[in-house]
Amino acid sequence: MPDARSLALAAAGSLLAAAGAVVWLTNGDAVSMTADPAARATTPPPIGTTALPVRAEPEPGSPRRVLIPALDVSAPVVPVKAPDRTLVPPADPSRLGWWADGAKPGAGEGSALIAGHTVHTGGGALDDLEELDAGDEVVVRTDQGRVRYVVDRVRIYSKGRIADDATQLFSQDSPGRLVLITCEDWDGSRYLSNVVVTATPA
Repeated sequence: MPDARSLALAAAGSLLAAAGAVVWLTNGDAVSMTADPAARATTPPPIGTTALPVRAEPEPGSPRRVLIPALDVSAPVVPVKAPDRTLVPPADPSRLGWWADGAKPGAGEGSALIAGHTVHTGGGALDDLEELDAGDEVVVRTDQGRVRYVVDRVRIYSKGRIADDATQLFSQDSPGRLVLITCEDWDGSRYLSNVVVTATPA
């Protein structure tokens, strides 16, 4: 897996005027508990106690779809690479790209990075990403099941500033999390900023 810190984050100068979001990156023992059925039938549980369900941790998996209820988004996800240190989302703005050399959603460590185009005339899956708030839910459907995340932070970065902070933003050494990114601030010919949403497992 390439080191995310070896990649740089900047703006795309050759994007079509209708869409723009190109990312350059910088720099599980199982316990089985059983009981005798006869014992369960004849021995009542202690008064005042309730058995609590144990929720299994999600298995890391390759993402297939991202759902953002607050934005009414349900977008398919495909794996993408970063040739020449450039991560380019799918050309279809209704689809998202997952950096396949980074962490998988549900992993205990690393940033699962998913990027998408913004279209200033509408139609991009992440057009309204900046409208998310802390506490909003993001669900990632993977080939291993669903992983639920809760938004921690929504931030808009200038192109230069995001390059400075990219090592921390896209770290593969961090506790497992989801990072969503798209472009923002259309000036008539290009996008001046990026929206970055970080979310942690629910």
